[in-house]
Amino acid sequence: MQLDITGHNLDVTPLLNNYINDKVTRLKRHFDQVLNIHMILEVQKHNNKAEASLNVSGNHIFADASGHDMYAAIDALADKLDRQILKHKEKLRSHHRREGNHRNIVMNQFA
Repeated sequence: MQLDITGHNLDVTPLLNNYINDKVTRLKRHFDQVLNIHMILEVQKHNNKAEASLNVSGNHIFADASGHDMYAAIDALADKLDRQILKHKEKLRSHHRREGNHRNIVMNQFA
């Protein structure tokens, strides 16, 4: 997995980089097929914004979050990405077609 961190009007310090790496390992715990992550950290007037773009096998996931400080924005972003990755994982494991066929078999047995 490749992690690319870019700062707009912000220097990405090693402490901030380590914090982001810790949050990314939480994402990899849920879904290990993340190919690369591009994260942009931006400071506007009184608002800190973090956005990330993930390439996973078969899909592209984007999320952004803002907060009063950069760590709060990164936490909110990690939560959003976590929910989206779990949703993507559930779509990959969905077995709705098999349930539909099972219903038809059961209905034909009682007819």
